[in-house]
Amino acid sequence: MEKTKIGILGATGVVGQNYIKLLLDHPWFEIIDVAASPRSAGKTYLEAVKDKWQMLVPIPENLKGLIVRDVQDFNSLSKDVSFVFSAMDLPKKEETREVEFKYAQKGIPVISNSSANRWTPDVPMLIGEINYEHVNVIPIQKKNRGFTDGFVAVKPNCSLQSYLTAIYALEKAGFKVKKLIITTLQAVSGAGYPGVPSLDMIDNIVPYIGGEEEKTEQEPMKILGTIGDSGIINDESIKISANCTRVPVTDGHTACVNVKFKDKIPSSEEIIRIWKEFRSVPQELDLPFAPKQPIIYLDNDNRPQPKKDRNNDKGMAVTVGRLRKDTVFDYKFIAMSHNTIRGAAGGGILNAELLKAKGFIK
Repeated sequence: MEKTKIGILGATGVVGQNYIKLLLDHPWFEIIDVAASPRSAGKTYLEAVKDKWQMLVPIPENLKGLIVRDVQDFNSLSKDVSFVFSAMDLPKKEETREVEFKYAQKGIPVISNSSANRWTPDVPMLIGEINYEHVNVIPIQKKNRGFTDGFVAVKPNCSLQSYLTAIYALEKAGFKVKKLIITTLQAVSGAGYPGVPSLDMIDNIVPYIGGEEEKTEQEPMKILGTIGDSGIINDESIKISANCTRVPVTDGHTACVNVKFKDKIPSSEEIIRIWKEFRSVPQELDLPFAPKQPIIYLDNDNRPQPKKDRNNDKGMAVTVGRLRKDTVFDYKFIAMSHNTIRGAAGGGILNAELLKAKGFIK
């Protein structure tokens, strides 16, 4: 079939580069537009990126000569572009929010990695396996804002994607969760490039990442919420306490999870069975970026490990291990996912595939 033509906002940054790497040979999507800051506008993509290219694959030949567009030059966007991925973060979140909505106003769907619109009530914050039905808030967004074909959809922070699917699978099976204590061990790639200075990171753990604990504790409320008349109504039934740390790992966010159930407590055998059997809409639709098995449970006592398990199922699976009884709560376990694939560009691509399959992207 003819591929859907797409653009990337913030194409010269690390997240934008990840989109370019992951979209190589994508069966549905073809990049024909790259946009960035005024510094890069007017240059070829090769000239704009120069020594900033951080991927382990070369810059695709068909993109090297593309002229970079100013991200706020809306009128020069090709009419062939069906939607854009937003990998930009302007100096102020309000500016990013405004630019994303301007694209939507012009009829262009925006699939965003930015945090700017995560708490906008009529903007869905999607994890395909969990809240796929939140795509149905898009007609509300269009009505609220006078959009025609355009809209904004976002993905959540990478810190919570390492554990939330495993928790959702248990809730969906009827075992409601009351409390969670989460300690994350987050990779340095999550800080972008150049990111954390090497002298801070080598032989060290940094016990603070600005804003991460708040996102880890609060974003699940929207993801697990329901659709109301004007947008998403948050679900505040699970109380989450998070400690977020930066560790000297290149890629792969790990979470140490302590869980207390509300009433029924499953056996460890039931939990593992639920995780291994869990499938959802992206798997039913056989979307290209959907992992065949969203949750992979490993019996080894010393797994998951980022170095060995972050690339499981295209880097899109959540890998879980070390399930055992907890002396304070009910159970504890370790979960891990690839922060720059599942937690960033790969998650955005899966969201776009879901939205296209559901008819929201023409």
